[in-house]
Amino acid sequence: MRQIDLPAQINHLRKLGADFAALHTTVTALNAHPGSEMLQQVGPKILAIHELVGRALVRLSVLDGSQYTAVPGSRSSLETLSEVIASGSLAASQLARAVADNPLEAAAITGSPPVDDAAVHQARHAEARPLLAKSLTTAAHHLDLCATCCRYTAAGIARDLKDHPEHRPSLPQLTNAQYTALDKIAQGGARRYERRSGSVMAGDGSSIHATPFAVLEKHRLIRIDTQHSAIAGQDVTVTAAGKLVLDTQRPGPTPSASPGKAPAPSKPGGRRR
Repeated sequence: MRQIDLPAQINHLRKLGADFAALHTTVTALNAHPGSEMLQQVGPKILAIHELVGRALVRLSVLDGSQYTAVPGSRSSLETLSEVIASGSLAASQLARAVADNPLEAAAITGSPPVDDAAVHQARHAEARPLLAKSLTTAAHHLDLCATCCRYTAAGIARDLKDHPEHRPSLPQLTNAQYTALDKIAQGGARRYERRSGSVMAGDGSSIHATPFAVLEKHRLIRIDTQHSAIAGQDVTVTAAGKLVLDTQRPGPTPSASPGKAPAPSKPGGRRR
């Protein structure tokens, strides 16, 4: 049984779900207008779907045979992820069908009876338009299913690890200050700046001390968007491992004395009753 980084897999699945959702949005916005423009729009979408399906296959292969398969409930997660492969492939197939149904302008064979080119053009487009619209709608539906299944799989793995402590990966035990900083980032996000007093600012406008922040970064409980300049500010978000720490180390309520009832005093040299 292979040992893998399960929180990292959760992060991968969440990103995959977001990418499927973004592709769903772009396919939904396509106009079912026959012709060369349709081909130019649909072609890259088919390639993008195949890339996402490939990533889903990688995630499924990594989870299969790993320690996660021993966790109660893991079968449901793997089956849900398998549906991503099927639905993604169907989405690509529907767009491929749109390519086949899309009439492109080219010369007819020699010796064909003369026809009114404008009339033929109009008739071919009128016949293709509803077919293209149906293919685009169906493809968008399957992409939406892919995004949903990725999110469900990620949430399922996180839930299984939360419900079965014996299968959880080793996670750092945070101090109150570290937990508070992590929870603040989870609630409203944060931005890290290169040049500013209080280099990490939480979403509520308060600053996060550098010491607990460094611990969170060291243990990969947070993710820093290094694609952007630290001078302008880099977004900071909580990783799957960080969310698991928040769920499993959440401090309970501090018991308080009943109103109007003071604690019993201790007797000198004796025990409190």
